[in-house]
Amino acid sequence: MPSASASLFHLVLIKPTHYDDDGYPIQWFRSAIPSNTLASLNGLAEDAQRRRVLGPDVEIRIDTYDETNRRVLPDRMIRQIRRAGGRALIGLVGVQTNQFPRAVDLARPFLDAGLPVCIGGFHVSGCLAMLPDVPPELRAAQALGISFFAGEAEEGRLDEVLRDAWNGALKPLYNRMNELPGLEDEPVPILAEKHIRRTAGAFSSIDLGRGCPYQCSFCTIINVQGRKSRYRSPDDLERCIHEHYRRGIARFFITDDNFARNRNWEQLTDRLIAMRTTHDLKLAFTIQVDTLCHRIPNFIEKVTQAGVRRVFIGLENINPDNLLTAKKHQNKITEYRAMLQQWRDSGAITCAGYILGFPGDTKESILRDVEIIKRELPLDLLEFFFLTPLPGSEDHQKLSAQGVWMDPDLNKYDLNHRVSHHPKMSDEEWEEAYRAAWDAYYTPEHVRTILRRTAANPRGRIANTIGLLWWFCAMTRFEGVHPLEGGGLRLKFRRDRRSTLPRESALRFYPRYAVETVRKVWGELSLYREWTVIRHEVTRDPNRWNYTDLAIAPPREDELDTLDLYHATSGGEAALARQRRHDAIRDRAASAVASNAAD
Repeated sequence: MPSASASLFHLVLIKPTHYDDDGYPIQWFRSAIPSNTLASLNGLAEDAQRRRVLGPDVEIRIDTYDETNRRVLPDRMIRQIRRAGGRALIGLVGVQTNQFPRAVDLARPFLDAGLPVCIGGFHVSGCLAMLPDVPPELRAAQALGISFFAGEAEEGRLDEVLRDAWNGALKPLYNRMNELPGLEDEPVPILAEKHIRRTAGAFSSIDLGRGCPYQCSFCTIINVQGRKSRYRSPDDLERCIHEHYRRGIARFFITDDNFARNRNWEQLTDRLIAMRTTHDLKLAFTIQVDTLCHRIPNFIEKVTQAGVRRVFIGLENINPDNLLTAKKHQNKITEYRAMLQQWRDSGAITCAGYILGFPGDTKESILRDVEIIKRELPLDLLEFFFLTPLPGSEDHQKLSAQGVWMDPDLNKYDLNHRVSHHPKMSDEEWEEAYRAAWDAYYTPEHVRTILRRTAANPRGRIANTIGLLWWFCAMTRFEGVHPLEGGGLRLKFRRDRRSTLPRESALRFYPRYAVETVRKVWGELSLYREWTVIRHEVTRDPNRWNYTDLAIAPPREDELDTLDLYHATSGGEAALARQRRHDAIRDRAASAVASNAAD
């Protein structure tokens, strides 16, 4: 039996960040997006505590840390655990490939203090799912004494880990990759209010489904979460919303990779609509969808009625040849304009992901495509990514099997750094093209165009739009990070530098940090001031409601023959020919049905 001092079990859940180019953890006074993995495991841990899975006399004390907005001090945490007494487990959760080096650095002092450490997340799960052998970095971590958890922790799987840690018998590996759990009636993601308040928009998150039916070669989700989708119920959703709303949280990021393919989407949105109308809840949501979501009857109408205000769209590319290379068969460029115009009509702010570095890309073709998007697609935000062979993806599996060079520094696998070579572009050209794409889209002239489109839309939200435009530009231009891992007011701590780099002297570190901070803040404020002037000019224009351009104009009969989207892109004309054949077959079928009905 545990002693009195051992009747306390400390469960410390840490979502690690990763290092910047100088080797310092990327941390903010206010970060952008909360970690859904941290929220999910916290919800499961709270449920385990309520069920007393370690026995009726054992208290599980849960501490959660999101390192993107809170400094993690292992030595201090170790002292606190020792003062309180009891046993402990340190869980490094949701660890992506780029976060793995930081996770191991955080683990070392806990291991040195004799505390067990377990790492889970996409890097561990993806490597075990797709590689024939355990990669060197995982073997090295296991040699330190780190345990791994691969898979998902619902359906009591966290209980096993907690019991083993309590009994001092943590296994080297918990591999649950072949046993994907159901989500219905499982504990919902929940975080303490302190975490939510440390995000820039006071967002929380929930996953209403996991898995994806598609086969994109660059994606890790289909190999980690599976191609068979699993869902939460409307009751689960309502319970999660009410738990957060009581804490003053009403804005949510639904983290499903593709909410449009959640078979329960209509039941879920109907429940949200009822909650908004019956209980007068002021809810707002951000979702992720594919480029064919507008083909689902009433989908866009219902999700915006339910409170969706922002939508991330997996556009990925406008060159059909590139899309076919990535097995992105579901993306059809002939649908892009209609889809984006429907989202615009709904009032939702659109953000599209765009991948740079497909085999056919050149710097010139990339910049040409950015100009086509600016001119012909009614898109608000565009975010760029290096084509990256992430461990857990088919791309990584193939390159690894072929012995092709990939950067050994896992910290760079954040989609914001080049980690492989390109068949046409030199390393320098590819990196230049990436930076140039950001600069080409976020120009004052195009910001003015986007704001004019928004101001002409009765449902447009110009204040939100300019705020997001500024954020996306400022993070890449001044902070050197991707907007999705950005935040407000960068924090750096001299003693937290990456273990493979020397600690800088105080005389070198602090003056440079101060100068960097002033320079960045000044640049960001200057940019905001410049764009605010543009906003005022747009909103005060007496003819704002009459503005139109090619992107937002109603479809024309001749646009398939005239738009560069279909004729200047790689594979565009072939895609157009396929669409015309499809339309002809559909028209003949419709005529046959009508003829039979008439007979």
